[in-house]
Amino acid sequence: MFRQIFVNLPIKDMARSQAFFKSLDLTFNPQFTNEQGACLEVGENIFAMLLVEPFFQGFTKLPISDAKKATEVLIALSVDSRAQVDEVVGKAVAAGATTPNAPMDHGFMYQHGFADLDGHQWEVFWMDMSAAPAQM
Repeated sequence: MFRQIFVNLPIKDMARSQAFFKSLDLTFNPQFTNEQGACLEVGENIFAMLLVEPFFQGFTKLPISDAKKATEVLIALSVDSRAQVDEVVGKAVAAGATTPNAPMDHGFMYQHGFADLDGHQWEVFWMDMSAAPAQM
């Protein structure tokens, strides 16, 4: 198994993106943060590298997708309760995010999400594993 995950996301404005994620009570690892990239600490061993577009482009020969026009990835984050789902999404919206979908209640799982300032979609969910169906 792998030990850590680093999701690399292209961003347009470093200061704006850092302010947005700090408003969600998230922190950045200063050892891996500068004007080109910022290491967002999402959870234990879970990181998102926010890379300004010209720097991000240096890692790929393909064009950078515009997350406001096409879905590139859905980043799903689990939390401890249904209330925490709403709390996180509420903070994101207050900081300028949009909600591309309405909340969804599946009984054993509750989810809602937001699109950050660059359009990346973050799905926040709570799940009761003991009530989950045997197969999905």
